[in-house]
Amino acid sequence: MRVEEALGERKLKILHAIIQNYLETGEPVGSRTISKYTDLNLSSATIRNEMADLEELGYILQPHTSAGRIPSDKGYRLYVDLLMEEKEQELDELQEQMLEKADKMDQLLKQAARVLAANTNYATMVSAPVNSANKIKFIQLTQLDEEQIIAVIVLGGNVIKNKIIAVSEPLSNENLLKLNMLLNTTLNGMPIEQINLGLIAMLKEQAGSHGDVVGEVLDAVADAIQIDEDMQIYTSGTTNIFKYPELSDKQSAQEIISAFEEKQQLTELVTRTLAQEENTGIQVYIGDETPVQTMKDCSIVTATYELGDGMKGTIGIVGPKRMDYEHVLKSLKHLQNELDAIFHKKP
Repeated sequence: MRVEEALGERKLKILHAIIQNYLETGEPVGSRTISKYTDLNLSSATIRNEMADLEELGYILQPHTSAGRIPSDKGYRLYVDLLMEEKEQELDELQEQMLEKADKMDQLLKQAARVLAANTNYATMVSAPVNSANKIKFIQLTQLDEEQIIAVIVLGGNVIKNKIIAVSEPLSNENLLKLNMLLNTTLNGMPIEQINLGLIAMLKEQAGSHGDVVGEVLDAVADAIQIDEDMQIYTSGTTNIFKYPELSDKQSAQEIISAFEEKQQLTELVTRTLAQEENTGIQVYIGDETPVQTMKDCSIVTATYELGDGMKGTIGIVGPKRMDYEHVLKSLKHLQNELDAIFHKKP
């Protein structure tokens, strides 16, 4: 029988309340305090009996100088194990949902690129959404072994990032819980751009001897919002380039097709587009204005679509400078509206 089943829901709630209160105050916890922390509506006498059972089982201790109780190492261990189990279940469910959504999105964006290419007769690209401006949803620190902890960072859009952090000595369960509480109390719901040097210094100071761990976690948060070098970009209609004599000479066509195949220059285009806050509408780059070096003989028209929670992607059309701008703008605007309607602010 599992420990939590053997203890029962009532004892678990009381133990949880004792640990939570002790972590917040550092003071032994009495039955009257516990009666305010649970939804069991039990009398102080009943809670005292349950606390006596928990003490006998080794989950809490009674300091000689106080009538209250404090958690034992065994109590902390059960609390942490249950907390980790709960968070792992949440993350597993979240990752399953993300994989399902990612697969559907992959198919949708590929189709969007194909439809746009067929509709315009130009080369097209659609980037998968990335974090443009984001918020922290929660952070979970877990001890892996004596020399490492893992930080699981969940951002808006349910983007999950993991980072292994080396520690000079093992962190106690209590210290790990305090760090989790410190980070989440301060950072939950906070936009990434609001994390400044002053806030970092304050968090490190409050973490005391574990300030270096907090610094590593915040570095991981900063890394998590960098636009991924492996950004997914879906392309279509590259061979349409050959339909236009001014682009179809061997060198020009080869350079443009290479840019679409290797995608590094397209990634830079997306990065540049998303980095500019005002680029929420349609942008038109003509000839030398184009940010892609190998496309100086082309025009590039881009639009940004949004999923909410700071997640944005880019749609782009590449063609000759004499492209049918009216038709391109109309097609691009239509697709932008379609994607916004499908994704905007949906979890």
